[in-house]
Amino acid sequence: MINIGIIGGSGYTAGELIRILMFHPNAKLDFVYSTTNAGKPLSIAHHDLLGDIEMNFTDTVNPNVDVLFLCLGHGKSISFLENNKFSDATKIIDLGNDFRLLKDKEFDGKSFVYGLPELNKTDIKNAQFIANPGCFATAIQLALLPLAANGYLNNDVHINATTGSTGAGVSPSETTHFSWRSNNMSHYKAFDHQHLGEINQSINQLQSNYTNELLFIPNRGDFARGIFATLYTTSDENLEAIVAKYEAFYKDQPFVTITTTDINMKQVVQTNKCIISLMKKGNRILITSVIDNLTKGASGQAIQNMNLMFGLDETTGLHLKPSGF
Repeated sequence: MINIGIIGGSGYTAGELIRILMFHPNAKLDFVYSTTNAGKPLSIAHHDLLGDIEMNFTDTVNPNVDVLFLCLGHGKSISFLENNKFSDATKIIDLGNDFRLLKDKEFDGKSFVYGLPELNKTDIKNAQFIANPGCFATAIQLALLPLAANGYLNNDVHINATTGSTGAGVSPSETTHFSWRSNNMSHYKAFDHQHLGEINQSINQLQSNYTNELLFIPNRGDFARGIFATLYTTSDENLEAIVAKYEAFYKDQPFVTITTTDINMKQVVQTNKCIISLMKKGNRILITSVIDNLTKGASGQAIQNMNLMFGLDETTGLHLKPSGF
């Protein structure tokens, strides 16, 4: 059994980790750390766990756990690791953005591997420290990597992607308040979203000569979870050739499905799946990518990385079915 600790246990990504790990055949939850809820049952923050798990939050850590998931706010993982030491054998998976970029991957003698399994699976299997990708970054990278791998990205890419309110975290703000978000829509951080750094980094890993722009418009949706991303660029390749490249790139990736049909977000919500739809009109290729921002975009992908790190089948505990209605 893999002995597991979770830091930042009151948030959405921690709640999703607990939901999946409860039914993971190789996982044993050792502690869930939360200074604000220490001593209280997990269900005080995660109401969906009521009656399913008898465990309290704690404000102390077991430094000898096999794997530690960091579910802290962006920029807080470094300070936590500076103040809390763990066994030399403990594996760490950070769900924040502290270590995702190459310039930030080295910390306190630790070297973090960027944890997108469809790109870095071999490195993940041999890693002790993982920087879990961002949610928008996951959906967009999976949509573009086969083009980059075949040298097909030669023009700007226009990206429009909408995410659910859970993507903003559990702490309330003006734009996550129900009365503001309901029946409403807005964009934010247009052309300057923080995930662009890691997306460009991965594209250049496969196509080093790509110097065009990713023109990204992120949107806030009036739903709780999921990401619906549409991307378009130009290509002289025909659709059949492009589909073949995508299918070849993802043939050994169990969570990615390629189609030429229309897709919708409910096909992936509450799963670790990514569905990618490909269409062509003239010289423009339209790529649609859908994921659950909390599962494939965060906690499910973190567990997929854990499975790879411990030599398990990467799908272990992640056979999750969506509800289409």
